[in-house]
Amino acid sequence: MAATQTRGAGIKEDPWVLQTPPGKSEYLAYRDEAADPPALVVIVGKTELRYQLRCLDDLRAMLAAAGDWVPLGSADEQKPAADGTVEAWGRSPDNPVGGWYGLKKGLRGRYANSVPPVMEALGLAEVEHEARGNRMRAA
Repeated sequence: MAATQTRGAGIKEDPWVLQTPPGKSEYLAYRDEAADPPALVVIVGKTELRYQLRCLDDLRAMLAAAGDWVPLGSADEQKPAADGTVEAWGRSPDNPVGGWYGLKKGLRGRYANSVPPVMEALGLAEVEHEARGNRMRAA
């Protein structure tokens, strides 16, 4: 389980260069604190995803409360997320925002694919990097 190598400062002019948990795809991410609401911006190819920036702290708190590894369970918005996964929590009415952390309808899924590597880069979580079935836990 090797941590991803991270480059960049996490700002628009110098975004983080990250890899998805399985290490198959590279993407960019940065904080946009001036957005309303403040956002974590993820750029995959030409597609821009946006998540509420508070998702980093909220997910860290959930992982700490869980006290152990939590499966990622990444899924597109149109597909159901498996119960007990980071993806399911990122869209649950029971999370701190009462639903989706994703801000762009149609592109709100894949929370568990995009957010964990950012958290790992910030030292907030440990993330597994296997071909399938990855998990994360609070650092």
